[in-house]
Amino acid sequence: MKLFLVPTPIGNLDDITLRAINVLKSADAILAEDTRTSGVLLRHLNISKPLHSYHIFNEHQTVQRLISQLKEGKTLALVSDAGTPGISDPGFLLVRECIKNDVPVECLPGPTAFVPALVNSGLPSVRFTFEGFLPHKKGRQTRLGELAGEERTMVFYESPHRLLKTLQQFADVFGADRPASVSRELTKLFEETQRGPLSELIPYFAQKTIKGEIVVCVQGKEPVRGKAKRTFDTDKEDE
Repeated sequence: MKLFLVPTPIGNLDDITLRAINVLKSADAILAEDTRTSGVLLRHLNISKPLHSYHIFNEHQTVQRLISQLKEGKTLALVSDAGTPGISDPGFLLVRECIKNDVPVECLPGPTAFVPALVNSGLPSVRFTFEGFLPHKKGRQTRLGELAGEERTMVFYESPHRLLKTLQQFADVFGADRPASVSRELTKLFEETQRGPLSELIPYFAQKTIKGEIVVCVQGKEPVRGKAKRTFDTDKEDE
């Protein structure tokens, strides 16, 4: 018995790993966020396995049944529509229940959208914070206020129809001159990464028809000069 978390391509189907293919072939069944989307990938790979829906609207109702199947000895593979399950996609609840029930869990390495977007942004990537999707309404302004002093590069997921509103909110909270990048359609034919201050990104995307999944990277707040020195001096005095 084992649950495998299997990352799937975020665009280009050739980005699937050989190990992921082997796991999907050997699993007793595959749990998919959208069986239609995953069905396209499985047909591309010539894999024929039972395919069952597992998404945010049914995970609470199905998780115990899946745990029972795993404890009976089945091997299940969980995939999302694109990227790594559990990263802004269903997966956490099932993994947590597997751990509680001593069911082995293995996550394969593979595609995820925020890593190439961050590396390609040109913004500092040694330390960063992944925020995923911001709350749509309740708690959105509160979270942005909490991030106002964040010094690490911030990484967000956003939908096309909310991108302009989000960029404007970022400019209001972080400052219009804050460096940022917007990546969309990663690994696909019309992949695009646009970099610059928020004040330039807003009019650029205002005149475009925005499509595809989007990753926004925003540089963190500049640290206060002399902060590291003061910390050092304090430590020295304590010696």
